[in-house]
Amino acid sequence: MINTVYRLVAPRRFEIAFEDIDIFGENAIVRPTNLSICNADMRYYLGTRDPKVLAEKLPMALIHEGIGEVLVDPSGKFKSGDLVVMVPNCPVEKDDYIAENYLRSSKFCGSSMDGLLQEFVEISSSRLVKLPQDIDRNVAAFTEIVSVSVHAISRFDKIAHQRRDTIAVWGDGNLGYITSLFLKYTFPKSKIVVFGTQREKLADFTFVDETHLVNEVPDGFTMDHAFECVGGNGSPVAIEQIIGLIKPESTISILGVSEYPVPINTRMILEKGIRMFGSSRSGVADFQKTVDMYVEHPEIIDYLGNIVSSVNVVRTTSDIKAAFEKDTQKGFGKTIMMLLILSLL
Repeated sequence: MINTVYRLVAPRRFEIAFEDIDIFGENAIVRPTNLSICNADMRYYLGTRDPKVLAEKLPMALIHEGIGEVLVDPSGKFKSGDLVVMVPNCPVEKDDYIAENYLRSSKFCGSSMDGLLQEFVEISSSRLVKLPQDIDRNVAAFTEIVSVSVHAISRFDKIAHQRRDTIAVWGDGNLGYITSLFLKYTFPKSKIVVFGTQREKLADFTFVDETHLVNEVPDGFTMDHAFECVGGNGSPVAIEQIIGLIKPESTISILGVSEYPVPINTRMILEKGIRMFGSSRSGVADFQKTVDMYVEHPEIIDYLGNIVSSVNVVRTTSDIKAAFEKDTQKGFGKTIMMLLILSLL
């Protein structure tokens, strides 16, 4: 069967490639239906990655956040028409101590291999997690980034001490929104406090106990643990503020991605005995836990629906480019592509 692959060949330029796909092989074949654009995709699209990285990785199909319908699964685990979320992390080995998403040998869709921006995706059935057929597909499309928060919270639960009266989150963007939402559902007895830079964004965090601007910290405020979800140029200030406010023997979870090294006040980390750990990407177990929480708490889907910034019907490569251009203009939320039959236009 001929598959159509939509590859980024240079910043802001997509081209179509036609490749054979084996529907009688050992892998499942999935037809992507709803895809979500991530900031990582945008760094490739805009050409803001290191020129050496771009030269090495392009041409490449982007997108690692997405869902689709199973066309065929030779393993018998899924039937034709099942709605599934695709796990972009593809390990090639197993380690007794290191999770699949931290193995340096693992492949990742839209980074070290073609992503999900294809007419059909050939993928191991072990990389698929079944979704409820009636789920909001535009929300389910960005399950990957949700699973990253779920993964970090699961690791936090194992690492941090049990005094969790107050957990603070720095960041009023997508990652901060998702992380604080799942913290509230995972630790309902904890006070969840969010700090951000934009009052209008913080107004959307209706499910947490308190929100504050970073330059309006209440007198005497402190917390037992914290999550840094800022990333970028805001990471240094956020981490410094967290270290200054947090209680001794606390745990700080780093989730924000910064392109450049971030200076850290190690003296205060030592004096307070702070534990600091980073989390990146996720694995099949994290996806399954995320979907289980969707089912257990269906209102989560409604909250996540608040960060869908636009839904873009995609039929052509021009539509793909238009969706990416729209993402450059958004102030908040996720840009979704709803894939219909694509054609060469």
